[in-house]
Amino acid sequence: MGYTIAQKIIQAHLLSGNMAVGEDVGLKIDQTLTQDATGTMAYLEFEAMGVPRVKTERSVAYIDHNTLQTGFENADDHRFIQSIAKKHGIYFSRPGNGICHQVHLERFGIPGKTLIGSDSHTPTGGGIGMLAMGAGGLDVAVAMGGGAYHITMPKMVRINLTGRLSDWVSAKDVILEVLRRMTVKGGVGKIIEYGGEGAATLSVPERATITNMGAELGATTSIFPSDEVTKAFLKAQCREADWIPLQADPDAVYDEVIDIDLSALKPLAACPHMPDNVKSVDDIGKIKIDQVCIGSCTNSSYLDLMRVAAILKDKTVHPDVSLSIAPGSKQVYTMLAENGALADLIAAGARILESACGPCIGMGQSPNSGGVSLRTFNRNFEGRSGTADAQVYLVSPETAAASALAGVFTNPQELGSGIAIPMPETFLINDNMVVPPAPVEEMDKVEILRGPNIKEFPQSQPLPETIAAKALLKVGDNITTDHIMPAGAKILPYRSNIPYLSNFCFAVCDEEFPARCRKEGKGIVIGGSNYGQGSSREHAALVPLYLGIQAVIAKSFARIHCANLANAGILPLVFVNEADYDGIDQMDELELPDIRRAIAENGKVILKNKTKGTEIPLDPVLTGRQRELVLAGGLLNYTREQNT
Repeated sequence: MGYTIAQKIIQAHLLSGNMAVGEDVGLKIDQTLTQDATGTMAYLEFEAMGVPRVKTERSVAYIDHNTLQTGFENADDHRFIQSIAKKHGIYFSRPGNGICHQVHLERFGIPGKTLIGSDSHTPTGGGIGMLAMGAGGLDVAVAMGGGAYHITMPKMVRINLTGRLSDWVSAKDVILEVLRRMTVKGGVGKIIEYGGEGAATLSVPERATITNMGAELGATTSIFPSDEVTKAFLKAQCREADWIPLQADPDAVYDEVIDIDLSALKPLAACPHMPDNVKSVDDIGKIKIDQVCIGSCTNSSYLDLMRVAAILKDKTVHPDVSLSIAPGSKQVYTMLAENGALADLIAAGARILESACGPCIGMGQSPNSGGVSLRTFNRNFEGRSGTADAQVYLVSPETAAASALAGVFTNPQELGSGIAIPMPETFLINDNMVVPPAPVEEMDKVEILRGPNIKEFPQSQPLPETIAAKALLKVGDNITTDHIMPAGAKILPYRSNIPYLSNFCFAVCDEEFPARCRKEGKGIVIGGSNYGQGSSREHAALVPLYLGIQAVIAKSFARIHCANLANAGILPLVFVNEADYDGIDQMDELELPDIRRAIAENGKVILKNKTKGTEIPLDPVLTGRQRELVLAGGLLNYTREQNT
């Protein structure tokens, strides 16, 4: 039996376990990336491990999230990250150089390599044939220190692409169609692998758009073959030597196969407030729009923005629409400036933002109250834009540009014949905004620069013999990490200050939750299905830990958040019978008797609802290794124990 692309990379990097679905496997990690919203905490954790220099082939720290500097906090974090990168062997991408995933694809990604990043959209690297996965900051810190990255061996899903995209239909429409079919939890426990004759018609930037939004499926990662298209992209980036061919074996076996005819697709949009709420643009109709935002790690490539510039050339954005455009990297920005496309965007009335995440992470450009905003981003969770009652739709750059001109939701196919934008034979190469680390012999001379907003991360305790606490919060299905720990311009500057962040924990769901936690001192959270979907931010585990949350009981968990809970020492449990979720009310007195023994011996876990007088069977969502993590009080404690 042959191997899939992902299985080949996993086999080549396997440090522990075996490649049987559901088994814990430890992987050697070749590359890591961080961004500034999660990076400060990741590097504090790396420091705590006591490893003097990273042991990966390449680790890069990007500044792309917290670039709005309304106080000292963000600037201090950037200074801290730059100094620690210089000392410990990490390349530093300065603010303005671009969004981590776009820049990494351009300058550092290598087919066949493993990459983990403290950002859930790290699977963008799958567009170039990497096994690229989002992870919590502590997992990234451990990998930088030479440790394995552990995942549960996923199932393999083949998406077989046939045909060719029609005019004005784009890669964004491909992944929206996948989301429409699979839903935001349909990829949990799976790797999505693209192939077929249609795959060869897609450029690397188009492939990266598709793998980027694979994160919204809940998938472990998504990946394309490394073929002649990949080779041409790397050659254009002056990195042809990094190319290797990588294809699935003809007799590879997949757990699931989905066929998509690219030629049959139409322009699509994800409607509020979930990426899988997908309809055709025609079915949505000509509703009035207020704002259009083009950019993000999903759709800010050179090809994306050249198409937008071609649509907007010699035209003017509708007077009722605010249009902002953020090039994904300095490379893209400069090339647009040099070939005149940037002037076309400006002349049309676009507001040009810096090469950063910007409005995608809620860092500015919030829509007007009740506004309809079309965005080429990857998430449209309620309130994520910064406006609680905004109606956010996810669309392709082509749909976004056509709609910005018309002032209403518009199918770009109404523009007539398509516009052919060729891939450049050579991209502009200038890495002057990437700062290399200090040589080994000079690293001891580097001073780590810390600002007053940088606080230590919370200390966890070994799992107690029994957990007895109230259900301090009960929430429904599809709770995202944005619900648990919101982003946005007002909160993101405090990502390195867990005590301050705790004031906003679950504020979207219940503003009284932090105060209730402080009053009770400890607690349990009850959740529905797909709990913790969305961002990889480990703050959604660290802040509840700081507030005394000892366990989360849910119908099901998103992969990264479940791992982050275990890493923090919080016990993740699922209902054996989902109907038992209805038998718990907020503030019920709960008890997990003999829980330490049950976890240590892989025994039965019974929840006693002392308020209702009932008993509920639960399953720990833990591998054997994660049981040891939770018993020790989290990954950092476990790592210290292993190293003593």
